[in-house]
Amino acid sequence: MQKLSVALVGGGLAGCECALRLARSGHEVVLFEQKPLHRSPAHVNDNLAELVCSNSLRSDELTSGVGLLKAEMRALGSRFMEAADACRVPAGKALAVDREAFARQMSQLVESEGNIRLVRHQVQSLDDTVLAPFRGEGRAIVVAAGPMASDGLSASLAGALGEKHCYFYDAIAPIVWTHSLNMDVVFRASRYGQENGEGEGDYLNCPMSREEYDVFYQALLDAQKVAAHEFEQEKHFEGCMPVEALAERGPRTLTFGPLKPVGFVDPRTGRRPWAIVQLRAENANSDTCNLVGCQTKLTQGEQARVFRLVPGLEKVEFARFGSMHRNTYVNAPQVLAEDLSLNVLPGVFLAGQITGVEGYVESAASGLWLALLLDARARGARLPTPPAESALGALINHLRTPVKRFQPSNAHFGLMPELGERARKKDRKALYSARAQEAFGSWLQEARAAGLV
Repeated sequence: MQKLSVALVGGGLAGCECALRLARSGHEVVLFEQKPLHRSPAHVNDNLAELVCSNSLRSDELTSGVGLLKAEMRALGSRFMEAADACRVPAGKALAVDREAFARQMSQLVESEGNIRLVRHQVQSLDDTVLAPFRGEGRAIVVAAGPMASDGLSASLAGALGEKHCYFYDAIAPIVWTHSLNMDVVFRASRYGQENGEGEGDYLNCPMSREEYDVFYQALLDAQKVAAHEFEQEKHFEGCMPVEALAERGPRTLTFGPLKPVGFVDPRTGRRPWAIVQLRAENANSDTCNLVGCQTKLTQGEQARVFRLVPGLEKVEFARFGSMHRNTYVNAPQVLAEDLSLNVLPGVFLAGQITGVEGYVESAASGLWLALLLDARARGARLPTPPAESALGALINHLRTPVKRFQPSNAHFGLMPELGERARKKDRKALYSARAQEAFGSWLQEARAAGLV
């Protein structure tokens, strides 16, 4: 096996996962991380693998695309998934983590790995002199700077591609102190009573009557928002729309979306509320919670005013206000080769959300896949892509499929080939899941037999 020397730019989820897998395979990695010297507007601490938006890794069920992806990553020995499972906090059928404990654990894994050298330096350009030793045979440069790559690196990447780089905007939900909730109103429960814990309910819930919701809804519409720069056009990712932007689509959009009340009964009335705001624990001791689905670009003063209109949040104290930030990504089908290298710079590879995958899990999966590809190449072998019927294969295929307007995507069944058989709607997810597990299992068995994973 040829021992690779790899420069990895960015100590986020994709960067750490890629670095750890390469190091475990015997390759030498220099991981460049800009913190604590520089931070993006969304970062708040100096740990690696910081979760800047929600603390949820979404559904853990195998009847969801992301649940399948997590299972496939576990089967591949993902260190990201090991840390996430170890730092789990109650979240019903979802996998949510204590974000500070998770970042600490990932940081410790990187810092204790002998084949990884962590360098605190902000790489501002693809021509940065620190990258010069990593060009040529047996070497590679991996850019995993995340969706909030610095202006300099984003501009350098756009210049190399010869086209204006793409971007969209992402919003973060507020985090509040649990002790400040009005527990005379707030009740603990999960939807339809489906918990992963002891059955007491993994979520805190703020129920609203129709009249209370109407007041909250109008306040959302009227509230002052943080404006984008004049030269920037806001392009929101559909899966992370600001709550006020959703509200602009109509008064029932929220009650059929992030504030939907189905599966809940207000203990005070014995009836289903008109709407409900859910709060999910941020850490193991549950002293802070985030407002599920309430990512926002309201000004901080307006966030305090509007969210305190929700019953149970009348005197809530904010541990962190929601915010808005630019996310950078490339038109992957046009600019990336199948091995995630830039067509114009074959020795430079991309990993993570900058490639056009969307989500924590998807980002880490991208880093893991690139590490497997690079390791196979060092062994003089070619690692076949997982079947498109699997979650990982479908996600990779998304980055290779030209479309008129390429957009970032989560892992979901819509990326997979059609079932090819008639099935009732309620059975389709189970059929997709069973097919995916069989396809990935066969691929994994063959890859292991060949010594490639």
